[in-house]
Amino acid sequence: MTFVQVIDCRTQQADALNHLMDDWIEATRGKRTATHSIVGKDRADASHVVEIVEFPSYEEAMRNSHLPETDRIYREMVALCEGEPSFTDLDVVRDEQLNKALVREFFEKVVNGEDIDAADRLCAADYREHDPAVSSEPLDLRRAKEENGALVASFGPHMTLDRVVAEGDLVCVGASYRGRHVRDYRGLPATGRDVSGTGHATFRCADGRITESWWNWDEAGMLRQLGVLES
Repeated sequence: MTFVQVIDCRTQQADALNHLMDDWIEATRGKRTATHSIVGKDRADASHVVEIVEFPSYEEAMRNSHLPETDRIYREMVALCEGEPSFTDLDVVRDEQLNKALVREFFEKVVNGEDIDAADRLCAADYREHDPAVSSEPLDLRRAKEENGALVASFGPHMTLDRVVAEGDLVCVGASYRGRHVRDYRGLPATGRDVSGTGHATFRCADGRITESWWNWDEAGMLRQLGVLES
């Protein structure tokens, strides 16, 4: 179970405390068990600073706290603070990464579920799509629905998300797909051939919707499988 430690303190030396965190990151390189660290300053009280550190488990957090580098940094941290920092230990019972969930739903509904109109709910009105395989650059939401709808109707693809990584407002996806050529595709009559391949996409999200996407998939490999291009 993921474990989070919240460190709450007061200091008039927030910049020095931030530099101390840089020192800790460098000093524990290759040793620390922490996976994520956030330092925040209270907008209503600049002397109030909170650090949130994530670990794979409580046991890994204890291993990290026993590092001599962590002990040294903590003593220096106390010297910068007004009084002893407080610690809150939290076992994470829910970790909902909302942008990742939004992108997963896009693939489940729009692609695998062949519900192209679901994009109206999942994407922003000013959505833009970038893909070297589409007719223009970029596509707006209406054109993206038209071209993606034709692709889905032609191949009935099923996409498997092999990896999903999020940072800030971006979600990056590595995926594999399989399908069958059952309808005309860009003037090519249905061949009935099975196709498969890989690709990746990056999505920008804001206000609970997808605002922009960048796609790169092996269209040439698919055309070779259809007999259009030579191997």
